[in-house]
Amino acid sequence: MATAFEQPVIVGIGEILWDVFPDGPRFGGAPANFACSTAGLADDVYDVVMVSGVGRDESGRSAIRELKSHGVLTQCVQQSEFQTGRVDVRIDASGDASYEFAENTAWDNLQWTNDLAATARTAAAVCFGSLGQRSDISRQVIEQFVMATPAHALRVFDVNLRPPFWTSEVITASLPLANVLKCNDDELPMIAELVGFKGESAELLQQFGERFDYRVIALTCGANGSLLWTPEGIDRVAGVEVQVADTVGAGDSFTAALILGLLKDEPLAQVHQRAAQVAAFVCSQPGATPRIPPM
Repeated sequence: MATAFEQPVIVGIGEILWDVFPDGPRFGGAPANFACSTAGLADDVYDVVMVSGVGRDESGRSAIRELKSHGVLTQCVQQSEFQTGRVDVRIDASGDASYEFAENTAWDNLQWTNDLAATARTAAAVCFGSLGQRSDISRQVIEQFVMATPAHALRVFDVNLRPPFWTSEVITASLPLANVLKCNDDELPMIAELVGFKGESAELLQQFGERFDYRVIALTCGANGSLLWTPEGIDRVAGVEVQVADTVGAGDSFTAALILGLLKDEPLAQVHQRAAQVAAFVCSQPGATPRIPPM
């Protein structure tokens, strides 16, 4: 199948999975959440494509329907004999959650194809993380895809550490692949230690930016707001007060709004404020991918 797109392409690449709670399954996976949020915000200016894998099972078919319902193109979601990704979520008596990830799933076994090569060549932006690279097979495909994007494309590494499914090798190989870095305030000191950086948050952002020649670094700090670093300086946005339903998908929606604003070359402070508002709205709604109103 030849892959052709009518508009510039924004890609989420990595895991698709179902979070299986005691009360039922919820669609997820950070790159999939990113793709759904991006499609909802893109105003038909971009084609949004998901690159991943699902099984030839009902969970896989449901995942594809979910993506399509958000306007995400699924030509590059590979169907295989491996099971669709899932995470069993258990809630104990005190309300704390534990997670058990299925392993050797469809998204752990991506294959490089002509469709992926063609999609990469047309990408205006691609977002990838660390969990999707937990298998060597998919890690090689993700690296190859990112490296095949045009020189002007935004290559976004959304760190998204999920113990025990990350290694220092994956992080240190991914950092130089990107030209945009996104992480949260828990992850920043962890990845800084891997590359020998020390200091407060602003100092660490400066060190990462200079070492890896990033265009932008986004640091999200939950209720304490967020920081955007560029070579010109740091922009800060305070936390937006909302009644929180849950925080799942908020960071992915922040990334979606950020990338769209950067692609449109909008003023950075405006882009940052909108990204914060989008993330706050997602926090106020149940689920990772609510329909986001114009902002």
